[in-house]
Amino acid sequence: MAGGGFCRLPNGTVVVALTLTRPSGGTGTGTGTGPGAPVRVLVHAANRARALTRLRNLGLRAVYLRGNDRPPTPDEITAVLHHPDGLLWRAAPQAGQELWHPIRALLGPAGYAGPARPAA
Repeated sequence: MAGGGFCRLPNGTVVVALTLTRPSGGTGTGTGTGPGAPVRVLVHAANRARALTRLRNLGLRAVYLRGNDRPPTPDEITAVLHHPDGLLWRAAPQAGQELWHPIRALLGPAGYAGPARPAA
């Protein structure tokens, strides 16, 4: 269920919206979404490449934006612009009035979605 798109803002920055599968390392937020459930992720960055790099640096390695079939809605753009990190997510498709969550709630306490690193 890959879907996504972007919107260029008047100041030259972009908002990228992607539908991804929830990583297995995420914590429960009471939304009823388990590992593998689809989530909508929003990223605010200087350009599309930088937005995808921000996600890859968090451990979401297989993140690509092909086409612009599901660009962010005006409400999504407003939500990500008003968040200090510029990275948000919520379950997709949205059920009821679910609020946006910061990206660290999706990635778990380590803040990284990649493989667990052994303790030294």
